[in-house]
Amino acid sequence: MIASVASLAPERSPSVKTVSLLGATGSIGASTIDLIKRERGRYQVVAVTANRNAKALAQIAIELGASYAAVAEPDAYGALKAALSGSGIEAGGGSAAVVEAAQRPAEWVMAAITGSASLLPTLAAAERGATVAIANKECLVCAGSLFMRRANACRAKVLPVDSEHNAVFQALGAGHRDDVRRIVLTASGGPFRTWSKEQIRRATPEQALRHPNWTMGPKVTIDSATLMNKGLEIIEAHHLFGLAPSQIDVIVHAQSIVHSLVEYLDGSMVAQLGPADMRVPIAHCLAWPRRLDVPVMQLDLAAAGTLTFEKPDYDRFPALALARRVLESGGGAPTVLNAANEVAVAKFIDRELGFAGIVALVEATLEAADRAGAMNEPQSVADALAVDHTARSLARALLPEIAAKAS
Repeated sequence: MIASVASLAPERSPSVKTVSLLGATGSIGASTIDLIKRERGRYQVVAVTANRNAKALAQIAIELGASYAAVAEPDAYGALKAALSGSGIEAGGGSAAVVEAAQRPAEWVMAAITGSASLLPTLAAAERGATVAIANKECLVCAGSLFMRRANACRAKVLPVDSEHNAVFQALGAGHRDDVRRIVLTASGGPFRTWSKEQIRRATPEQALRHPNWTMGPKVTIDSATLMNKGLEIIEAHHLFGLAPSQIDVIVHAQSIVHSLVEYLDGSMVAQLGPADMRVPIAHCLAWPRRLDVPVMQLDLAAAGTLTFEKPDYDRFPALALARRVLESGGGAPTVLNAANEVAVAKFIDRELGFAGIVALVEATLEAADRAGAMNEPQSVADALAVDHTARSLARALLPEIAAKAS
């Protein structure tokens, strides 16, 4: 039975929905805020968080009328408190304050914190039975079984915001979940879809950050360039929809119009199409089970003309094959993969590692973690964070060797 994300059965929505935004200053946060501002009478903001951008967060909190704002970095707390002085909005600083924001009594929580730092606050929202719109892959990659188990036990609704998973969620409404044969996640192919292996190896951060279709944060944009993003999405889909690895396929679709497909046992394939604008899946989750009138460019299939599809190239983009192997290995391997990839991407952006070194460092870290006996599946948040910490330490230790080989 495929039963992990929220039920598709309609339910009556209250006239005003209380919401909190975890990661309010990022690209997902900005798109969510745009939608809320257009529907001010339907949503009341309870809490907002950011990593360290106190000035921007304070402005958001004041504009949206939030009652609580928190920054993850303790040294940014003073600036946030000063910026909120006289507003009546409570300020908090540090990781515990971000968790507190998630625990505030909002019915709907946007979980858009990047990286494994998302795990604790996102789980805190789920454990009080909130509807969690999950926009970060890393939370489910590093502790997917644990997260979904706890969310189901607390009767939380988990709504997928990623365009691909949201497309699957919508397409699942066309049939019974027991009748699903497989899902197909689409990938744009990123900025290097037509590049040679040698050109990709020498890619610069500036080139990798020029995504042809989507406007996203730097980490997910680099992941899209390596196709690690799609690998993480395979792992995420496994947990969200309760599918076996063999039931999750990937196809490259350069136009980013078909966002994913669901194939049923009778051979029918149901696809969700839409413009390449994250406000579409965010709005679907924000208003679910209803729909919002979103001011996005209307999809014109006649103007698009041709939709193309091709198999992913595992030789030029080895991250995708690596992520598949990690999912099949199970245990703590996905946690290690996620942590090592975060380190590798950060080092690439800082020019301490070449583009080809990203996947090389992740693979070397997985091998080192296996030798160190650090691949047990996390049974608690503490376990997940411990494996994450070990993997990051191993990745940093391996960095000079891998950087030299990949140069």
